[in-house]
Order: sequence, then structure tokens, then C-alpha cells
Amino acid sequence: MPGLTAPSDYAEEPPRHPDLKINAKEPFNAEPHRSALVASYITPVDFFLKRNHGPIPKVEDLSRYTVSISGLINKSIQLSMGDIWALPKYNVTATLQCAGNRRTAMSNVRKVRGVGWDISALGTATWGGAKLSDVLELVGIPKLSSVTSLGGKHVEFVSVDKCKEEKGGPYMASIPLKQATDPDADVLLAYEMNGEVLKRDHGYPLRVVVPGVIGARSVKWLDSINIKEEECQGFFMQKDYKMFPPTVDWDNINWSTRRPQMDFPVQSAICTLEDVDVIKEGKARIAGYALSGGGRGIERVDISVDGGKTWVEARRYQKDNVAYVSDGPRSDKWAWVLFEATVDIPANAEIVVKAVDSAANVQPEKVEDIWNLRGILNTSWHRIKIQNSSGRSKL
Repeated sequence: MPGLTAPSDYAEEPPRHPDLKINAKEPFNAEPHRSALVASYITPVDFFLKRNHGPIPKVEDLSRYTVSISGLINKSIQLSMGDIWALPKYNVTATLQCAGNRRTAMSNVRKVRGVGWDISALGTATWGGAKLSDVLELVGIPKLSSVTSLGGKHVEFVSVDKCKEEKGGPYMASIPLKQATDPDADVLLAYEMNGEVLKRDHGYPLRVVVPGVIGARSVKWLDSINIKEEECQGFFMQKDYKMFPPTVDWDNINWSTRRPQMDFPVQSAICTLEDVDVIKEGKARIAGYALSGGGRGIERVDISVDGGKTWVEARRYQKDNVAYVSDGPRSDKWAWVLFEATVDIPANAEIVVKAVDSAANVQPEKVEDIWNLRGILNTSWHRIKIQNSSGRSKL
């Protein structure tokens, strides 16, 4: 791509916060400590998940940067950043979550392949940019289209990112045209994050943000957009990020039997305690996050201190002085919900959290029941074991 360095030129890494937990150095993958993750509703850029499949590209000359749109359309075009800036700007608050979030807990059951994420492989930001539905109108695709006049049904995003899984080729992913052309789906070509220009780690100068869908579809460092008849045939759509049953292992896997994962399921985790922790008996504040894919809100968050025998409901919130309603017009439907509850902690407690979304989907109880060889979508009840509790704590 004009204006971007070639892979061999990727020498310098962007600066990163020293408190990040580095899970892989090459390519760089890191997450914040869980307590820092829920210190605020909007995740500071420095503490936002860093998820990469290859070296970090670098723009050398923004004036030469362009994105091409081609494929099953009547006329291909090249868009400069000026062209994209000229479109109406939208701000969308959305949580991006890696499909491998909480993989470490799944790996503890039986070994899986992938970056060893704890519970912080996600973050919530306010993304600023042009709606993809507006961009596609520039090439003659009307809003709410399911197919183009030439038979295009999918929108493929291609990055300048180079990946070993693609044999040195670019990272790519796709979404259905119906989703891409729906203004209410809020798919963005984003150039801002939390009111600032995107950082290199997060896709500068331009990235895709697909709310409600696993982060693997929100392609960074956008190079081109292709309108295609079939979904993207790249590695990360066809041979990764698919959900298999526990009976499938690497010796009997057939990737073609499963569809690429899109929406993420209902999820929650406790962030104020480690998975094995020591706190005193008595009152304690338990807090964390809950979210669901597809724009579904969180209807309830339940907390248990006795391993799931009895439950209390936590308070859910997003923004100050705005009551959270799971399908309310003032709630951010693409973003997580933070929760908190003050509970009595008995000796040697097992604290458990589970969330219920607005469609009444609930998290599965046991990680063993959803184990899969890639360790994706661990949405089982998050469990905290309290050891050596004694004395009384104070609020």
C-alpha cells in the first residue's frame, strides 16, 4: 500500500504501558491487569488489548495512504483519508473482545493452541469514523442491500498486516453485505479512538470496527475492501476462529464443517479478585464486566459465594447518572456492562459470576462442556477460589 512500510522495514515497536501483561512478544500481544480493566467504563488506550498476528505496520506518508474498493461492483475506486474524513462522522461506543479471551482457563482443562489470554483480552472504546454503509454508497451499493447487482454478498477487508498463517500475505476477514450496509449495525471505518487519532497498535490510520462480533473481524491497517460472492477464504475465516465440540481434536478436525464465528456469546468475569485469592471473611465488593454479542444487552448479573448454590443480583451500570436498561435507547448496546455487589464472604468461599443477556441466554456452568481445541469463546462461569480467609474485613 502506498504510504506504508514493507514488512522488512518494520523495525521499531510502538511505545506501550509497562504495566501490561505481555503474552507474546513476536507478534506483540498483551492485556491489562484485570483490576485496571474495570477502573473505568471506557478503557484508556494504553490499557486496551493489544492483539496482533504479525509485525506492526507504520504509515510513512499519510497523504499517499489510500483504500481501494473493488469486486462485484460497477466501478472500483480509491479513497484517500480526505475522502473518508469528508463523510459524516459517527461515534460508536463498542467493546472489542478477542475470541480467545479466558483461553488460559480452558487450557487448564486440556491443552489448546493459541495466545494464553487471561480475562482481559477485551476493551471498550468510543470509536470515531465513517459508517461503512455510507462508504459503500460511494460505489453504488444502497443501504440495507443483501446483494449487489453483480452478485456480491460479502464484504472482505484486507489489511497491510503480514501473517505467517497467510504465508506472508495479508490478514483478512469478511462480514455479510447485509450487515455492512445496515446503518444500525454501526460498522465503522474508524480513524479515532476515545477522541484521539488511532495509535499504531490499534490500526492507524484506518481500521474496521464491527460491533458485537469477535475482534478478529475488525481488521486493522485497512488496505482494501472487496465485494465478493462468497465469504473471505483467508486463514482466519476458514481455518481458525471456529467453534468445535470437545470431541474434535487436531487428528480429526474438518474445518469445512463449521461456519466462521461472528457474534460472541454472553460473557462475564470478576476483576477485583484473582482466580485464587486471599481475603478476609466479611463484607467485600465484587466487581467486573459482562457483555453479549449482536447488540444484545445484559439483563442480569448473578453472583454466588457458595459455588453456585445460592445467588444475589449485582448492580449493572455503564455511564454515570444514566440508568442502564438492557434494551434502552440511552444504553450502549455494543458495549460491556460493569457490575458490582457487596457480599458476605464466608471462609474458603468459591465466588462465581454468570450473566444473562436480553435474549435470556445464560453462560454455561462448566468449561469442560465447551472445551474446544482452539480455546475460543470460554464463556463458562467465572470462578474465584478464596483461601485462608480469617478475621473480619471492613468496607
